[in-house]
Amino acid sequence: MSENKGSTTLEVTLALLLGGVIGAGIALLYAPQTGEETRKKLKETADKLRDQFKEKGDTVSEYASEGVQKVRQFVEEKKADVTAAYEAGKEAFKKEKARL
Repeated sequence: MSENKGSTTLEVTLALLLGGVIGAGIALLYAPQTGEETRKKLKETADKLRDQFKEKGDTVSEYASEGVQKVRQFVEEKKADVTAAYEAGKEAFKKEKARL
């Protein structure tokens, strides 16, 4: 359940960032400024957005790493359970074979 909540939070964050980018672009296009000033603001905005997307990308990488670690841990636990069950079955088979 918490995994879905993390995905939803990430989707909402990315949607808000995208909305901000679109809004900023429209605002810059309709602003009464010279071309040089507009280009400067566009560059600044692009730099800020690049940094924000890099930061969000790092967050996504952290989520992915945590997910991979959880899967590995789960597999190791199940592997240990299967191995223990196999050994118990093998031992029971030997005892039953010896009894007969």
